[in-house]
Amino acid sequence: MKGHKDDLLGLFAHHKVAANLMMAMMILSGLLALDRLNVQFFPNFNLDIVTVRVLWTGASAEDVEDGITNPLEQRLRTADNLHKLTSTSSQGISSITLEFKEGTDPLLALDQVRRFVDEFRNLPQDAEKPEVALLSRYENVARVLIKGLTDPAEMRRLARRFENELLDLGIDKVDISGLPEEEISIQVDNARLEELEIGLEGIGQRVGAFSRDLPAGAVGRGEGARELRSLDKRRDALEFARVPVMTEGEVRIDLGDIAEISRRPRDGGVLLSMSGEPVVELSLKRAEQGNSLVAARTLDQWLEETRPSLPPGVELVVYDESWQLIKERMMLLVKNGAGGLVLVVAILYLFLTGRVAFWVAWGIPVSFLATLFILYLAGGSINMISLFALIMALGIIVDDAIVVGEDALAHYQIGEEPLLAAEGGARRMFAPVIASSLSTIAAFLPLMLVGGIIGNILFAIPLVIVSVILASLVESFLVLPGHLRHSFIHAHKLHPDSLRARLDQGFAYFRDRLFRPVARLAIQNRFTTVSIAVALLAIAAGLLAGGRLSFVFFPTPEAKIVSANATFVAGTPRVRVDAFLAHLEETLYRTERELDQGRLVNLAVARHGSKAASGHGGGASARGDQLGALQVELVAPDERPIRNDQFVQAWRERIRLPAGLEGFTIVSRRAGPPGRDLTVRLSGGSADQLKDAALELSEAISGIAGVSEVEDDMAYGREQLIYSLTPAGEALGLTVADLGSQLRTAFDGQLIQIFQDGADEVEVRVKLPESERARLSSLHRLNIRLPSGESVPLTAVAEWRSRRGFEVLRHAEGRLAVEGWPSRWERVEVVLRTP
Repeated sequence: MKGHKDDLLGLFAHHKVAANLMMAMMILSGLLALDRLNVQFFPNFNLDIVTVRVLWTGASAEDVEDGITNPLEQRLRTADNLHKLTSTSSQGISSITLEFKEGTDPLLALDQVRRFVDEFRNLPQDAEKPEVALLSRYENVARVLIKGLTDPAEMRRLARRFENELLDLGIDKVDISGLPEEEISIQVDNARLEELEIGLEGIGQRVGAFSRDLPAGAVGRGEGARELRSLDKRRDALEFARVPVMTEGEVRIDLGDIAEISRRPRDGGVLLSMSGEPVVELSLKRAEQGNSLVAARTLDQWLEETRPSLPPGVELVVYDESWQLIKERMMLLVKNGAGGLVLVVAILYLFLTGRVAFWVAWGIPVSFLATLFILYLAGGSINMISLFALIMALGIIVDDAIVVGEDALAHYQIGEEPLLAAEGGARRMFAPVIASSLSTIAAFLPLMLVGGIIGNILFAIPLVIVSVILASLVESFLVLPGHLRHSFIHAHKLHPDSLRARLDQGFAYFRDRLFRPVARLAIQNRFTTVSIAVALLAIAAGLLAGGRLSFVFFPTPEAKIVSANATFVAGTPRVRVDAFLAHLEETLYRTERELDQGRLVNLAVARHGSKAASGHGGGASARGDQLGALQVELVAPDERPIRNDQFVQAWRERIRLPAGLEGFTIVSRRAGPPGRDLTVRLSGGSADQLKDAALELSEAISGIAGVSEVEDDMAYGREQLIYSLTPAGEALGLTVADLGSQLRTAFDGQLIQIFQDGADEVEVRVKLPESERARLSSLHRLNIRLPSGESVPLTAVAEWRSRRGFEVLRHAEGRLAVEGWPSRWERVEVVLRTP
């Protein structure tokens, strides 16, 4: 009997070098893909999300909702292929998010949203131009802290220098935290304004008229044209001080004579500290096409070159190195692959010959490399999900080769020629192996049909599995038969006393004397066998149904980052929040000492004026003087005996919660889908009713055993003073617009101009002094300018009443919504949303 050479299997089995050439191509293509595949934390996926952001400084959340969010939502709800529309109205900012259906062209969606926004002509006069952008996804690589400097100007200069150096070296994006935006503040007290009989708005107009760069065209075209332009735009405090405010005859009053002019941080900026010292954080990120490991090597090289040249006392501290998680997962794959290779060779050697065992085991790295090439062609990447799938696929790679190799060896051992045995093994096993592979592919293909962001992330698993199966089939049926043929040709007859012969005798004894009787008994008592299988299935189902086997949708290794977020009642001075953050830091290190388990805390960074994000690589968007957070990096889980839950519990027992604290949570960072274990959305038409429902709901659910970290996302805001004109004010010719404009200039400041200072935008504002704006009593001393030019006390033309407002108002699908926990409430829609 002779083999067939008229098909692909026969060609590779008969040809002497075809198998080696195919193997070489698989190895080289895999090495090429390994060099070009991106290394990142999560797979690439499109975010079909467009954001609209409008700034209106000084406005309350309710004003932003009424004046910007509601009218914009009405227009944007008609966008084509819109899947979900949500918005957030907070103090001074309106943010609207539009999520489109899968398959929508993001650029067309962006263009349509921008057109809708441009058609909206009813923006408040003081609101800034809307920013419309397609949401881009960046992944955190590492964070670098700059510490050791107390001069804010020097810290800013150094941080900007480091940012430029890292960007020049190829880092995709660098976000800076701890450097608040700056402004040139022109502060004139009320008494001086009365002496000069001028208002703040008049001073602002005067400054704006003098501080300008104005081109005036060209002159002298017939004699060599010259351009006319002025260069009088001021950019520092001394230049603004020389602006003339009043000129009467020989008397000139400059701005510096009546105003306090300084360059200072804007109110509400976010500051960072470590051990009580101010720090600045550089967050290094990679874009979708960036490589996390390349960015990490760039960072290491930059640190090695920069640290020796740092000023005395300045340190660079690196933490939250997310790229290490990817490296650890890759090393796990290499370790498991190497361990699996050793086990496969050892086990195969027990049942097959040494040469056959070697070529079957050699298929693991060859198939892995070919898998990487297929993954590269399909647009995949090396990430945490694809590495997990590769680890899972280790067994699939070996199974096909074992089946082919064992069948070929069995036929060779009963007397077939090496060529016929090798080729016949491939032909006989072709149909069953293909059937088995197709069934595995069919089991994983439904994962490709999962939609949304989660579906995009999980898509990497079936993609890798299908790629592994294809590579394994090529290796098993085209490469392996040629190698088996040569193995059989060079095989030697076994000596009866050799180790191989004794192993074969032992396996024959186990097969014929032990396994065969058990198999015969199971076949003869088939109903008993089936009953045992059904009973085992019922036990497995019972373990799941009874909760003895827990279910986790997205398993996450124990995190190194733990965040403690504190939210005080709106209007709380920042000094009280800072005191609580200092208490948190003190109790943190005291907990570490009292547990007496060695070093547990790597570092702790306090965030003054913002929250810390609990998701991987995310940033917290909430800002305010009443917010504070302590972000803690613990020692790697493998290097400490204490688990996160134990440490957090011990830390909580030592924390004293102060009065005025509205919310306090300590959570470990989690990867995967955002959100909590259970989220309940309450929606309705009344903000007060929704807040009452959320409070009742959180109070009820807090009493359930095992529930912790209960909060809602509709925080109360500062107390509001609602002003209105009195009949006397109307009689004097004042309007609400006049009154509001003067109050806004006095307390929020009149924006005169914005200029660029390197990478920073600096605003110039005219306002009352800080000492007057910080006291409520200043309302009783403030004077209002009448249209006639005279001034009258504010109390004579205005009256006000107080009420409590909200920090944030959120909309979902056009309705006011708050996310919290379930309760009974009349006329309130309750939507349970679980990951």
